[in-house]
Amino acid sequence: MSRFQLLSDAQWSLIESMLPRPTGRKGRPFSDARMMLEGIIYRYRCGIAWRDLPEVFGPWQTVWTWHHRMASDGTWDRVLGRLTTAADAAGLIDWSLSVDSTVARAHQHVTNTTRTTGGGSNYTNLRLEPADHGIGRSRGGLSTKIHQLVDGNGLPRLTLITPGQAGDSPMLLPLMEQLRVGRAKGRPRTRPDALRGDKAYSSRAIRTHLRCRGIKAVIPEPDDQKGHRKRRGPRGGRPVGLDRADYKNRNVIERRFCNVKQWRALATRYDKHAIIYRAAVLIQAAIAWTRQLSDTP
Repeated sequence: MSRFQLLSDAQWSLIESMLPRPTGRKGRPFSDARMMLEGIIYRYRCGIAWRDLPEVFGPWQTVWTWHHRMASDGTWDRVLGRLTTAADAAGLIDWSLSVDSTVARAHQHVTNTTRTTGGGSNYTNLRLEPADHGIGRSRGGLSTKIHQLVDGNGLPRLTLITPGQAGDSPMLLPLMEQLRVGRAKGRPRTRPDALRGDKAYSSRAIRTHLRCRGIKAVIPEPDDQKGHRKRRGPRGGRPVGLDRADYKNRNVIERRFCNVKQWRALATRYDKHAIIYRAAVLIQAAIAWTRQLSDTP
C-alpha cells in the first residue's frame, strides 16, 4: 500500500456506493472519488495546508471542494449511520457507551474570522454552521472541544463540536438525542444499556434522564455533591450507586481520543468552520468502523 493510500480495497468497498458518483451529464471529467477521499485523509493525517497536497491527488482545489460539499450536505453522517447499522446487524456494537471530550488548540490562521459569541449553537441541525464556529477562549487560549459518544469497544458513534470553554455535562443530552442506529426491521435503537462518564457528568438532570429511560448510569459522584447530600440529611436522598468494575471500562474513550489525535490536523484545528472540522472527525470515525467491518469474517 502506498504512503498516499490509507484505505484497503475491503474498506473502500463498504463506503464507495455512499459517495458522490457521476450523473451522466456532459462536462468536465468526474474526479476519482477514492483519490479525492485519500487526498482529504492525507491532508488531515499530515496537518499540511491544502495547497501543499502532493500532485498525485490532483488539484488541491478539487479535493477541497469535495470535502466542503460532503461536509455541508451531511454525507459523512449518512455514511456513519449506514456503517453502524451494518455493525449492529452483525452484532459488533457493544451498547455500554462511554462519553467524554477532548480539547484541540486552534491555529492562529483559524481565528481570523468573525465570530459571534453568546448566541448558542443549534445541535438539532449539525449541518448549520454555529455563529462562534466552535472556537472559544479557554485557559490554554483559543481552542475547540470534541465531544464523542463511543460504544463499549471504543468505536465512535456521535460527535459534537463546541468552543473550548464549553462544559461537558450540558453536551450529554444533545448527544443522547442524536443517538439512533437503524435496523433492517423495526424501529431504530436509541437506548443504550449503560452510560459511562467521569465526574463532570454527575448532575441531577443527567441522572434523572438516564433513570427515566432505564439506562444504567456508571458515573461517580463528586465529593462536593456527596457533602451537599449529607448536609441535607434525609432530604438529600440516597447515596449514588457506582459499578466500579464497569467504570474501569471507560478507558475506551480515552484510547479513542488518542487515535483521533494521531491525525495532526485534528490534534490542532486548522479549519475555520466547525462543520468542516467535524466532517474530518467523522471521516476518521468511518475509517474505524470500516476497519472493524472488513475484519469480520
